[in-house]
Amino acid sequence: MTRILALVVKELLALLRDPRGRSVVIGPPIVQLFLFAYAATLEVSNVAVAVYDQDHGRWAQELVQRIAGSPTFTDIRSLDSARDLRRAVDTQAVIMAMQIPQDFSADIEAGRPVSLQLILDGRRSNAAQIVNGYALRIVAGINADLAAERGQAGAASVIVARNWFNPNLHYHWFTVPSLIGTIGMLVGLAVTALSIARERELGTFDQLMVSPLRPAEILVGKTLPSLLIGIVHATVFLLVATLAFGIPFTGSLVLLYASLTVYLVSVVGVGLFISSLAQTQQQAFLGAFVFIAPAILLSGFATPVENMPLWLQHFTLINPLRHFLVIVNGVFTKDMPADTVLANAWPLVVIAAVTMTAAAWLFRRRLG
Repeated sequence: MTRILALVVKELLALLRDPRGRSVVIGPPIVQLFLFAYAATLEVSNVAVAVYDQDHGRWAQELVQRIAGSPTFTDIRSLDSARDLRRAVDTQAVIMAMQIPQDFSADIEAGRPVSLQLILDGRRSNAAQIVNGYALRIVAGINADLAAERGQAGAASVIVARNWFNPNLHYHWFTVPSLIGTIGMLVGLAVTALSIARERELGTFDQLMVSPLRPAEILVGKTLPSLLIGIVHATVFLLVATLAFGIPFTGSLVLLYASLTVYLVSVVGVGLFISSLAQTQQQAFLGAFVFIAPAILLSGFATPVENMPLWLQHFTLINPLRHFLVIVNGVFTKDMPADTVLANAWPLVVIAAVTMTAAAWLFRRRLG
């Protein structure tokens, strides 16, 4: 333990004294937390809409006013022709264009069926579907008011949706806890992937080999600093999430930190494998990036795993970030019970065992 402790202190000093190491560990993770928290959102807001009103009647004006009063639509552009409407969509000046036909209000007053054309920019398919849902909700509100005004049966029926775990659908409640795992993986891989590669590049690796440290002790000494840094970052992120973003923490800190430790060990194992394979720090950075990009895409952070093809869903099972995101979001907002945490944590144990074993095997092989 004395030798391992000495190596841990040496690794921390080498990391903090290196300008590139400090740039990875200290400032950027906090900056990334706030940047990702506000930038990585699936919400659609500040939407520009074009309206070509050929009616100018009471109900056409009512529809336009309700769209303008929605917090989602902040830029309502009135057009004078169908050509202008098409140009607005083609140039991506708006994501939705609405054409209100002639006799729109007259048909409504007479009780006749009316049509309303919505043109959506399919190049932004996800945002277009969300905006379409907002517009249909406004139209449904007008239909409900019309039914109530005319005393039609069923006019008073109202669907009230209640959302569990995130009543007001704040996207920060999902994004920020997920960043504990995402940024933790970014920093953990970067720090660990640099460790052995840095030793080779600086020429101190041979000195490490002739020291009394055994290969297993070297691996432990390389693992613990990254693990400690990851836990410190997670603690800071946890405080920022609860104090700065006001996200309630409803679960168990013990379960969260236990899962976090296993998750970080699995990530460190990947980093040590990359570091043992790389000859230079540049190769180590590139190797870490090759792993990070697919890991984030296949984690469920940006798109649900359930929306992926079935064969790809099976492939995501080897991704440690996928399992940890389920745990961290569940512990944060759902008070996830211990048995459910364990069901998502045991794959992390398997991944950690495989990655650390692979890293130790490659390390010994490179020594030989």
